Amino acid sequence: MDNKNISAGTIARTIVLALALINQALVIAGKPIINIAEQDIYNVVSLIATIAASVWAWWKNNSFTKEAIEADEYMADMKAGK
Repeated sequence: MDNKNISAGTIARTIVLALALINQALVIAGKPIINIAEQDIYNVVSLIATIAASVWAWWKNNSFTKEAIEADEYMADMKAGK
């Protein structure tokens, strides 16, 4: 599954759907319902997006694999005219 094309809207709608289903199950079971404001949902989705973007940016700007380190060395050699 290629996750890089999933939009923020898709993620938000999926979270809202999951919360609605959980809430409905709780209502049927006679338990207190989940009381979540729209702002809370926005904050959670925003936090998830921020964490994902931070991890992606950190990973993309740091070479961890052998191939990436070799590519960095090759790029430095190319820039130096070697």
